[in-house]
Order: sequence, then structure tokens, then C-alpha cells
Amino acid sequence: MSPRKRSVPTLACAASALALAVTAIAASAPAAPAVAKTGKAGKTVTSGWNNWSCKPSAAHPNPVVLLHGTWANQLDTWFVLAPELAAQGYCVYSLDYGKLPYMPGLNGQGPLVKSAGEVSAFVDKVLTSTGTKKVDIVGHSQGGGPLPRYYMEFMNGASKVDKLIGLAPDNHGATASGLGTLARKVPGVSKTLSLSVPGVEDQIVGSEFMKKLNSKPDTVPGVKYTVISTKYDEIATPYKSQQLSGPNVRNVVVQDLCKLDVSEHIALGLVDRIAFHEVKNALDPALATPTTCKSAVS
Repeated sequence: MSPRKRSVPTLACAASALALAVTAIAASAPAAPAVAKTGKAGKTVTSGWNNWSCKPSAAHPNPVVLLHGTWANQLDTWFVLAPELAAQGYCVYSLDYGKLPYMPGLNGQGPLVKSAGEVSAFVDKVLTSTGTKKVDIVGHSQGGGPLPRYYMEFMNGASKVDKLIGLAPDNHGATASGLGTLARKVPGVSKTLSLSVPGVEDQIVGSEFMKKLNSKPDTVPGVKYTVISTKYDEIATPYKSQQLSGPNVRNVVVQDLCKLDVSEHIALGLVDRIAFHEVKNALDPALATPTTCKSAVS
């Protein structure tokens, strides 16, 4: 194998390690970090997200709900994107869902049906607080795909969501580079997972949850979908399985926008500014600008 062919996986691993290192630093930071910037609407934002006195502006009428992924939490996942969106004048909210008592801080592991109920209650709380009728959901991994899709399809959430933007969402189940498929073939593994980390079992290709979710069409009427993926994803694999079919869908692969982007599953959701630029374009398509490699530093 040539050095050139070996360099991409090496860089992808480095990107993942960097994302994990930054996450570890963020874990010690206070909740809702302070931000002092002037947004596009000319409004100075002096606090972080989860500001329950926030009222959406005409420029950004929908509050944004952020959903982290598996083995994650709201602060570690959104410490970059959330304050940026708040600084641009959005009302931004996030929650920790899917908690298990024996794994504090590593959330998103409870049964997805139960987690979807938590999301449903949280969205209702946001709508009541902001006086709005719909939210935009931005989620990573589980939080950008199967979880909000289940909420919209089976919990009457479709009427409350305008846009769903998924970062590396395992929309049709994950194989985790073959480990999930292997788990299906080893007696007792699926049962063990369902008892200890049911949220993980729910996301493996072929689970009862995935069978139910994907018995329905990929999309529901009235919701606009954006799927942002990376071809170096090692969790929500194969990466093309993340893509959705149906009206009002835009599937984006970050390498099609910048060939130099080597983010894998974790980095795409935590620190990838090319992906974040696409999130912002999807939230406000009227002001969208082309996403290129320069977006990583702009």
C-alpha cells in the first residue's frame, strides 16, 4: 500500500483523537459557556444556550433544539456549535437524554423509545417558553437520525418540527465497521446489549427498533431534511446508509465540499466547521453561502 493511501486513515484517527481531547477539556467547563459576540441580527449575546428567557426574532423564528449522540452529553457535544448559533441570534436549547444510572455523563444509552419521549417533552417545553409553533432540530449520530425520526413518525412530532439536520446520523442502523453485524451472529450478545445498553442495541442494523422505524418512509410531509456525513465514518457505517430518500431532502458528504476534510464520526459532530457551515446554511437557506475548505477557518 502506498504512503498516500495510508495517510487518510492516519489523519482520520488523528482528527478523532483531537476531537476526544477537546471534549475532555470541555467536560470540566461550566454549563452554558458565556459568549460575547454580535450576531447577524445586531443583537449582542452575553450568555450561552438554554436561555429560557430567549424570544425568537423575525430573522430566526424557530428555536433550535440540539440532540447529542450515544455515549455523549449536551455540553461535550455542543460546546462549539451552540454558542455560535446563540451569538447569531438563535434561541438554542439542548438536553441530556437516555441516561443510565451506572454510566453518569455518558448519555444516549437508554431505550430509544423512552428517549424519544424525553425529546417530545423537551420540545413542548421549548415551544411553550418561546411561544412558537415549530422547532428546528440539529442532532449528532442517534440524535440526528433515528431518535428525532421516531419522535416525528410515532409521537406526533412532525407537526412541531420544521427542519431536521443530522450530523453523521445512523438513519438506517449502524454496523460500526462490522462489529454490529458480528454481534448479531454471536449468541447472547444482543440480549446482553439490550439489558445493559439498550440504546446501543436499538441502533444496530436489524434491531426491532430499526425494523419498526424503517418500516415507514424515510421522511414525513412538511419537514425539511439535511443529512451531513463523512466517508470516513467508522460508526454509522456504511456511511451512505445515513442518507435519506424523499422530498425536501438534501444529502451532503463533507468530502464533496472539501476533499481535505478527514473528520470521522465523532469529529464531524463536535468540531468540524465545514459541517457546521452546512448546518447554518440549512437553518437559514436564504442567507446560505457556498461551503468550501475555507469554511474551516472562517
